[in-house]
Amino acid sequence: MIFVSACYAISWLPAYIQFLIATLHSNPLDVGSIYYASVLLAYSYMCINPFIYATKLDPVRQVLIRLIPCKKTSEQAAGNVA
Repeated sequence: MIFVSACYAISWLPAYIQFLIATLHSNPLDVGSIYYASVLLAYSYMCINPFIYATKLDPVRQVLIRLIPCKKTSEQAAGNVA
């Protein structure tokens, strides 16, 4: 969970810093590209999060492995012929 929390903090930090600078600055700067880059990084966390859970947490990994069909039937059938 520390890895998930750190990933969240790292991905959203530029967006919060950009918002803080835009709020505190008396004359708003034209930082459209910085804004879009920080928001893209922040929203990319939502895409990365399921992969983090799938690779790092054993209960989630076990459920996903059970959902993937195995091709053991052909191996078992080949073993029964001999």
